[in-house]
Amino acid sequence: MTLTKEYFVRSIYKELNLTKEKSAKLIESFLEIIKKTLENGEDMLISGFGKFCVKNNSDRRGRSPRAGDNQSLGSNRIVTFKCSPVLEDKVNREQ
Repeated sequence: MTLTKEYFVRSIYKELNLTKEKSAKLIESFLEIIKKTLENGEDMLISGFGKFCVKNNSDRRGRSPRAGDNQSLGSNRIVTFKCSPVLEDKVNREQ
């Protein structure tokens, strides 16, 4: 099942009895906080859920499958996620 922002908006709307507009604003604000934190290169820990980490990849060599030539791939940042032991236990309990 793919969860969309609309799904979260409806869930907040039902759970907290907020208007759909306020629910949407709440979700958008939460996601903006996450995006800005990660853009700044900071890690984000959500207790009981997990930790989003920004990692720096250094330059590396790659190969173009079409042309067959070697290329240098530039450095970049990636976001990783490590779930908390609490979440991991809940996921594994369901099996």
